[in-house]
Amino acid sequence: MTDRDSGQNGNARDTPSALAAITAGAALFNEERFLAAHDVWEGERRPPDGGDNDGTERLLRGLAATAAATQGAIDGDRSETIEHAQAAVAALNGVADPQGVVIEPVREWAERLAAAPRDVESASAPRIRVGDETPGFDGLSLVGAGIAAPALARTGEPGDAEALATAADLARKERGTGRTRFAELLFAYLRTPDARPQVAARLRDHVDIEERKRRDVDGLF
Repeated sequence: MTDRDSGQNGNARDTPSALAAITAGAALFNEERFLAAHDVWEGERRPPDGGDNDGTERLLRGLAATAAATQGAIDGDRSETIEHAQAAVAALNGVADPQGVVIEPVREWAERLAAAPRDVESASAPRIRVGDETPGFDGLSLVGAGIAAPALARTGEPGDAEALATAADLARKERGTGRTRFAELLFAYLRTPDARPQVAARLRDHVDIEERKRRDVDGLF
């Protein structure tokens, strides 16, 4: 992945494009982090003004429901699995523009969950393809990593989600400066799950340092 999916201009806490969120969610789903994938897709489908974005909103709704149904099956919650899976099938059946997502395997998976949630193992979940790629943590762009990492923290992984989001902003600002500290730590957080507590703590420390620097500069004026 590259930053072609970003829709960003380098400003702090920019809003990522829908494609960046779709791709980041797909990477989380493919890494079997279904709650985090749901978090990304569900959050992205609710624009700030509360409105819907037609076909993209339907796609995100279907993907989010698929992730929720998959997690429900893992948890053994039959009623939740069926409810979310049926919602996923209904949404995905009406998607006119899949934004490059290969829909059919996802829809078939949702149909299986709706029909027999107890007979499906989590390992059987399809790997979601976006365009010519099957996103994973190793191939995410910096923007995608900045979406995926806070989502992991929001759904139970070590770390502070707000600090990770700030680190992602700082990583984007580093581009072109020769400094890659925040980007390297952000990718390490995703790609080395055993080290996440330590990496999250280092990111938190670096974010605190940068915020203190900003406050010191602001205090001069």
